[in-house]
Amino acid sequence: MHPMLNIAVRAARSAGNIIIRSIQHVEHLEVTTKGRNDFVSDVDRLAEQEIINTIHKSYPDHAILAEESGQQGDSDAETVWIIDPLDGTTNFLHGFPHYCVSIAVMVRGKIEHGVIYDPLRDELFTASKGSGAQLNDRRIRVAKRKELSNGLLATGFPFKYPQYLAPYLATFNALFPQVADVRRGGSAALDLAYVAAGRIDGYWEIGLQKWDLAAGILLIEEAGGVVSDFAGGDNYFNHGNLVVGNIAIQKQMLDSITPHLTDELKR
Repeated sequence: MHPMLNIAVRAARSAGNIIIRSIQHVEHLEVTTKGRNDFVSDVDRLAEQEIINTIHKSYPDHAILAEESGQQGDSDAETVWIIDPLDGTTNFLHGFPHYCVSIAVMVRGKIEHGVIYDPLRDELFTASKGSGAQLNDRRIRVAKRKELSNGLLATGFPFKYPQYLAPYLATFNALFPQVADVRRGGSAALDLAYVAAGRIDGYWEIGLQKWDLAAGILLIEEAGGVVSDFAGGDNYFNHGNLVVGNIAIQKQMLDSITPHLTDELKR
């Protein structure tokens, strides 16, 4: 295991321990609103600080981009750690068991290492560029299904961006009749890990943040999958519009949803 991936794993597990210890005390947590339908709790902050402390013990000069505390260090630094300490905060606060810790390492503008950790199930998804993707040290691959029919997709609603609700629903209406079912779990990072592990055939969402998708896209690519924006390009990291799956499923998803998107979403 690469030394930076090893540190990311250590940090994710430490954050996961904080999350698990807090499950029985959710009703006593201080919860604030960051924006429309966007919440942050004491657990998010404590887990994030634990991750940052763990990273800085080994790499004090590396920059950080974290969901709660933002940019730390030089924004042009060669190495940037991208952190979501608790992806699925709303699920956590409601006792819905689908959330995770997500940590990625970007080196010279490319994601080189990624960890997604589900502390409830003790499932650790890891990847390093060129070394494949693993779940608890076992190699994982995206699903082999070649047709959308009987496929299982996942998605996320654009609850922070009501202006995109109509085109999003149009994409849902285009895909839903073609597949066995669609899931909406409420943690983009964990859903992306499930695509990498072959549990979900494909995933699409509008307006994700860098910390939502950084580790997950590396996992999918290293598991043999395809990642693109709605135009079929690679601008997803900047605007957060994402379609993923194996090469056949991802293309069929794109072909189905593109006619229903606004020009803005196609960029």
